[in-house]
Amino acid sequence: MNRAITFIVVTVLLDSIGFGIIIPVFPTLITSLANVDLSQASILGGWLLFSFAVVQFFSAPLLGNLSDRYGRRPVLLLSLAMFGVDYLIMGLAPTLAWLFVGRILAGIPGAAYTPAYAYLADVSPPEQRAKHFGMVGAAFGIGFILGPAVGGLLGTLGPRAPFLAAAAVAFANLAFGFFVLPESLPADRRRPFEWRRANPIGALAQLRKYPTVAVLVGVLLLWGIAMQAYPTTWSFYTIFRFGWSSALVGMSLATAGVVMAVSQGALTGRLIPKLGERRTAVYGLLAGTLGFLGYAFATEGWMLFALLGTWLLAALVMPALNALMSREMPPTSQGELQGINASAFSLASIIGPLMMTQLFGVFSKPDAPIVFPGMAWLVAAILGLAGTLVLARMHLHDAAPAPAEPVPTVVGGPIAEEPLPR
Repeated sequence: MNRAITFIVVTVLLDSIGFGIIIPVFPTLITSLANVDLSQASILGGWLLFSFAVVQFFSAPLLGNLSDRYGRRPVLLLSLAMFGVDYLIMGLAPTLAWLFVGRILAGIPGAAYTPAYAYLADVSPPEQRAKHFGMVGAAFGIGFILGPAVGGLLGTLGPRAPFLAAAAVAFANLAFGFFVLPESLPADRRRPFEWRRANPIGALAQLRKYPTVAVLVGVLLLWGIAMQAYPTTWSFYTIFRFGWSSALVGMSLATAGVVMAVSQGALTGRLIPKLGERRTAVYGLLAGTLGFLGYAFATEGWMLFALLGTWLLAALVMPALNALMSREMPPTSQGELQGINASAFSLASIIGPLMMTQLFGVFSKPDAPIVFPGMAWLVAAILGLAGTLVLARMHLHDAAPAPAEPVPTVVGGPIAEEPLPR
C-alpha cells in the first residue's frame, strides 16, 4: 500500500503546483482579456473564485458517492483529465467568458481530494489515518510554495505559459496514475449509487444517522470560514497596515507554507498518537485562534512572522478532524464522508471570502465609525474560539469504526439487503 499512498501524495503535490503556477499571472491575463485596470480585475477574479467554489460545493458529494459505487481509481483519473482540459482552456482562452468556462469546469475535478482522502481511509488503519491525511496536507503546502515560484519564472514567457505548463503537469500526473494506481475499494465493500445522497443537501441529511459527525462537520465549517481570512485579506492587510512590498508578502506566504508543510509532514505522526485526535484538534484550534488575535492587534510587521509559528499546531486541525470523522463512519461511506467534508469546506469558500473582504473594506476606510483593519482577523478568532469550545465539550473516545450500514448487494446475483463486510 505504500506505493498507493505515495501516488496520492504526489497527486496532491502536483495538483497544488499546477494551481500555484497560475497565481502570479492570473491578474495579468484577466486585465488583458477584459481590458480593465487591476482593481476591476480583482473583482472579476473574485467572481471567478466564487464560480469555482459553487461548482465544487455541488460536485464534492457527487464524486464521493461515485467513488463509493465505482471505486476511487476511475474517479481520480477522470478528475486529473478534467484538470488538464481546464488549464488548456484557460491558457488558450480568447475571451474572459472562456476563463469562466474554465473555472466552472475546474470546480468539478477541484473536488478530487474527496476520493483521494477516501482512498487514504481505505488503505490506512484508523490509527494511521491522521498521519496519512497530514502527509497529504504537507504535500499541498509544498506544492503551494513551489507553484507560484515556477509560475513567476514561466510568466516571463507570457501570461499563458504557466497555464499550458499546468496542463502538462496534470496530464503527466494522469499518465502516472493510470500505470501506478491500484484500486483501493474492493467490489464487496461498494454500495449502490443514490442521487438523493449525491448532492450537498442529501449528503448532509445523511448526517442525521451520525450526530457526532454532524457536530464535527460544523466545527470544520467554522474553521474553514475563519481560514478564508488568509487568502482573501492577508496581502491587503499587510500592505495597508505595515506597508509591505509584494516581495515581502510573497515571502510571508512562503514561510506560512513551510510551517504548515513541516507541521503536517513531521508532527502528525508524532503528536496525534500521543495526544489523541480530539485533543490535538482542540490545541490546534486554540493555537490558530491566538494567531488570529495576534494578527488583529499586531503593531509591528515582524510580529506576523513570529505568529506564523502558531501554525505548527493549527495545521494539525484538518487531519485530526478528518481522522475523527472517518473513525465514526462505516467503511462503505468513506467517500460520502469526504464529499460532505469537501462540501462544507466549499461552503466556507463561498461564505468566507465575501465576509472577510467586506470586513476589511468597511473597517479600513478613513471614514469608518471604527477604523480597525484587523476586524477580519478578530472575527476569524471568534469563529476559531467557537469551534474550540464545541469540540472541547464533546465526549469522544478512540473507538472502533462505526458498523457498516445495510446496503443492497449489487454484485453476483439478485439484490438482497445484507450488511457489507468490513
